[in-house]
Amino acid sequence: MRVVALVLIICFTVLSAAAFQQASGDDQIYDLVRRRLAGDPDVRGGALDITVKDGIVTLKGVVRSEKAKRKADKLTRKVKGVKNVVNELSVKPAGL
Repeated sequence: MRVVALVLIICFTVLSAAAFQQASGDDQIYDLVRRRLAGDPDVRGGALDITVKDGIVTLKGVVRSEKAKRKADKLTRKVKGVKNVVNELSVKPAGL
């Protein structure tokens, strides 16, 4: 009985640590993507919503040009840990 309890405790600990590591990895990716996009002259100034789930980054919001949309995608893909990018950005030129 003690062996079974010990095995269950070990399994729970390992699974909890893996879940925490994934969550903190997604948080780190979020921070890196946010900084990279905010620092780019073509992309910054856009109203961007960034979400990260299991290394998959979703970009939503509005940018001023197709160039900014493509660049946001490209910059995001270069961030370490990003597995894929779902680019749902829409283009709305300034003044419209």
